[in-house]
Amino acid sequence: MKTMDATGTTGTTDATGTAATAGVRAPLALIAGGALAMTAVELLNPGQDPVSEVLSRYVHGTAGALLPAALLAVAAASAVLAVRLRGGAGRIAVAVWALGILVAGVFPADPSGRHHRPSASELVHGNAAFLAFAALPVAALLLRRTLTAARPRLRTALTALTAASLLGTAALAVFLADVMDGGPSLGLGGAPTLLGLVERIVLAADLGWVAVALVATTAGERGRRA
Repeated sequence: MKTMDATGTTGTTDATGTAATAGVRAPLALIAGGALAMTAVELLNPGQDPVSEVLSRYVHGTAGALLPAALLAVAAASAVLAVRLRGGAGRIAVAVWALGILVAGVFPADPSGRHHRPSASELVHGNAAFLAFAALPVAALLLRRTLTAARPRLRTALTALTAASLLGTAALAVFLADVMDGGPSLGLGGAPTLLGLVERIVLAADLGWVAVALVATTAGERGRRA
């Protein structure tokens, strides 16, 4: 909406809207780039089993450098989201998610088959990654009302992604505990475990939520400045 003041200046509202839109494009591009990089790593390593093997192990495969690059891109976009949010426990949870993803990107996981004798890097990576996975659904729950109030049309997407993240993270914890406790024993068909599949579902839900939350916060910012 264009406005005109007494001096004849026009476009203040449009300028604010344009700035807000431009401000969300970069973090959304980082999310999209991170997702594409993860997909590329999957496609370039067909010998890995995506149902059983977690994505972190692909860092030792073909084009493995794409994986930490993807995680760093997601961490940067998530940090932007944390900055855009108002103070509160939800913002802290988003910051924990961003920091966990950042640390997981800096410290690579071990190759496959070494989870019973992990290196220091593996321990840091694994703990940071799970902390991030645990923080994201907490953030989604705490910020649900704020984000839907800022952009009511995103209510369905936010609700669905929050549910997927929450349920997926709970399932991820179960499968991870099974693998670490002398397993795996919760496989299906020819797959010894579904840990890799569940991890990818959680990643998709979490990245989707961050992207939608960025759009919602942009709408809220435009509304406050208009």
